Order: sequence, then C-alpha cells, then structure tokens
Amino acid sequence: MSATAIKTDEPVVFHLPEEPHHPEGSSTGLGFWMYLMSDCLIFAMLFATFGVLGGNYAAGPGPRELFDLELVAVNTAMLLFSSITYGFAMLAMGKNRINQTLVWLGVTGLFGLAFLGIELYEFAHLIHEGATPQRSAFLSSFFTLVGTHGLHVTFGIIWLVTLMVQVKFKGLIPANKRRLMCLSMFWHFLDVIWIGVFTFVYLLGMLR
Repeated sequence: MSATAIKTDEPVVFHLPEEPHHPEGSSTGLGFWMYLMSDCLIFAMLFATFGVLGGNYAAGPGPRELFDLELVAVNTAMLLFSSITYGFAMLAMGKNRINQTLVWLGVTGLFGLAFLGIELYEFAHLIHEGATPQRSAFLSSFFTLVGTHGLHVTFGIIWLVTLMVQVKFKGLIPANKRRLMCLSMFWHFLDVIWIGVFTFVYLLGMLR
C-alpha cells in the first residue's frame, strides 16, 4: 500500500502575514493599573513597617505630644476637595469644554499645593521640636510613610501642570483624554492612601 503525497502550490505560512492592529492607547489603561498595583505594594510595606515600629518611641515624644489633629483634619479636607474638583474636571472633559476643564484642573492643583504646604509646615514644626527621623523608630517610619505620600502628590501636581499645558495648546484630543483619565486614577488613589494614613497613623496613634 503506497502513500500518496499531497502537493499544493500554496506556501506553508507559520506566522500571520500581517500583525494584528491594536488601537492607539489600547494598553494604556492596563499598564497604568499595573503601575498602581505596584504602588499599592510599596504603601502596603510602609504601612506594615509603621505598624511594627510605630510604638517604639525610644523614650521620646509620641503621637499625643506631636500631632495636631485639627491641622491634619484641615490637610485631609484639602486633599478630599481636590478629588472632588478633579471629578468636576472629568465631567467638563466629557462635554469637551476645554476652558472649564482647565479651570477645575487649576483648582485641583491649588488644593494639592495647599495640602503639600500644610504637610511641609508639620514636618518643619516636628523637626524644630527635635522630633527628627533619627529620634526614634516611630518617627523614622512616620516620616518615611507620610513623606512618600507627599512625594507622590508632588509628582501628581507636576503631571497635572504638564497636562494643563498640553490641553491648552492641543485641546482635548484622545491622547490627552487618556492621560487625564490616568491622572484621575492616580489622584484618587492618593486620596484613598491618605485616608489610610489619617486613620492608621494619626487617629489610632492618638489612642495609643
């Protein structure tokens, strides 16, 4: 019994003749969510470190002697208000209102600067009182956790200003809308992290 070979003139193709087309920016959202998850891990480690070291005062001052809850509450309100105004900016963006979007983004940036200003004042006051990061494990973990969040807010404001310039000169093109949406996720993420800081570091610290 002989086998009959099948002959064909069509070449054997081991790959697609043309790479599949993906819309521009289709992977931006996924990539940014992956970044946020990595940031979550960073803050989770910082919270865990503060949970372990937050009670080690080295015979120095503790939260009750150092924290001004009224000032921290005002600072928290600044960040919460900034998230609300960013939401208004997103609503204006959805209606393609460039000027209105820029106004709300500007207000958001002002609230963010107010938050940073109050935080820097708090740090300066603590250092003036001798409560430096080297004073105790509690203060080392406190400055690291709160300072890392403050750095994120700083970078967020720089990003915000950059996008405002791009929107001013290029309008609400699809690329700018994607970037504004990514910044929106980042900004609200910082808001959630700060609520954790306010509760875990300041409120629970005052109860120790």
